[in-house]
Amino acid sequence: MNATLKVFEDKNAVARQFAEDLLTWTKGKEKVTIALSGGSTPKVLFKILVEEYLEHFDWSSIHFFWGDERCVPPDDDNSNFKMTYDLLLQHIPDNQRNIYRVKGENNPEEEAKRYAQMIEEVVEKANGLPQFDIMILGMGDDGHTASIFPHQMELLEIDEICATAKHPVSGQIRVSLTGKVINNSKQIAFLVTGYGKAERLKEIFNQEDNYQQYPAAHIEAKNGGLTWYVDEGAAKLLV
Repeated sequence: MNATLKVFEDKNAVARQFAEDLLTWTKGKEKVTIALSGGSTPKVLFKILVEEYLEHFDWSSIHFFWGDERCVPPDDDNSNFKMTYDLLLQHIPDNQRNIYRVKGENNPEEEAKRYAQMIEEVVEKANGLPQFDIMILGMGDDGHTASIFPHQMELLEIDEICATAKHPVSGQIRVSLTGKVINNSKQIAFLVTGYGKAERLKEIFNQEDNYQQYPAAHIEAKNGGLTWYVDEGAAKLLV
């Protein structure tokens, strides 16, 4: 795998190092487009950004998008937007916020098209596709990333910028960026913590068994850098 692996003691150390790298990547830039992730590790990241880094960033240069979103209203506790707003965005002054949320309350198919159009209008293009400066990803226990699940591998290769996805257990509908757009990013960062991810991480990094059945194994950063920020629990089975 053509990726950089960084291992840290715990999720706090993972988040703190990523915050440092994020500061480096954004410093002095007039415009930076970031696609955010949901999950437990970004919660820690957002808290650290507010408590330790809030005054260090030029927030007016940063444009916030989401890699995926659950099709729920923005005040629903399942909303990735709500989590990000509560922990991070509300602490950024109003005149420095550039927020482009997925409207989870809309019809999912129509919203996937609307969000794709907005991305095309705001995000610079390269290789015929929108190119985010920074793509933050997580990985589920089943190897999914964004909302690309193992039973919908076609979302890795379709030409659309966004698509609807269905959670394999709950049946919940989501809007997700697709694989080609994710892989076109300048910097891709996986934030993966906890022993529950260790088996999947080992299979993907060692290219074991049927590792290609996991969407996360197909994230390649074809036009930039790919870094996995993991804690000791997630890295426990790596050799």
